Amino acid sequence: MATVYSMTGFSAVTRDFPGGTLTLELKSVNHRYLEIQFRIPDVLRAFEPALRERITALIRRGKVDCRLEWRKTGTFGQDALLHTAALEQLRACGSIVQEVFPDATPLSVGEVLQWPGVFLQDTDALPVLEEASQALLPAALDALMEARAREGLKLKAFLLERVTDMQRLLAALAPQIPTLVTTFHERLATRLREALGTQDEERVRQEVALFAARIDIEEEMSRLKMHLEETCRILEGGGSIGKRLDFMMQELHREANTLGSKSVSVELSRAAMDLKVLIEQMREQVQNIE
Repeated sequence: MATVYSMTGFSAVTRDFPGGTLTLELKSVNHRYLEIQFRIPDVLRAFEPALRERITALIRRGKVDCRLEWRKTGTFGQDALLHTAALEQLRACGSIVQEVFPDATPLSVGEVLQWPGVFLQDTDALPVLEEASQALLPAALDALMEARAREGLKLKAFLLERVTDMQRLLAALAPQIPTLVTTFHERLATRLREALGTQDEERVRQEVALFAARIDIEEEMSRLKMHLEETCRILEGGGSIGKRLDFMMQELHREANTLGSKSVSVELSRAAMDLKVLIEQMREQVQNIE
């Protein structure tokens, strides 16, 4: 059975490596297209293209937040040195700010030491960090895709349940339509005779036939059935189906609206309203499917 993926998911993987602990978090939510945002320390910033490439190979839609955190332990990176040029630049900027805003609070030593770029990193540490981050990514991506698949399974069941409800509604409505239309035609003919003040049955029949063509719902009923069948086919096919399902919801809503506008009875109006409620429930959930 093909998998339906939700755009919502979360995973976090932590591993201890020589010299520190590396944590990779992936969080995804619904989005019209694929958008990836990274929160990565400067020392790991060079690894962003490789992470982006691996993520885009698996995920088609959604907003993905990727957070990579490195916590040093022991003597790892102990050879890091202060970047004097960066410190001088930071001091000069601070002086300009205080000239413009005399009441501004100067940076503390701790804040200066945490400022991006004030340390020259030990270049020997970078290959170890790159290898560690690459080792974490497959596990984090697998966990994220599993979470998206579990959520997608729930969404699929929800949508198929609504499709079944609509199919049952249409199946129950179809046998009633001839009787409802005949009753409406009889009422309309009576009112026309009264309004026209004539017993010219041919004229009455012509007027009824003209109006009957405008309220014929056979085409809408047929299209609704076909759209529901296509929705089932798309769901069973799985994959990246969110946009196709969104289009199907638009088509279903259009036919349900037309059905309601052609209603000739309270029963038909109620059925059209029930259809639109179910379609709206589906449309909201379709927004979460990749």
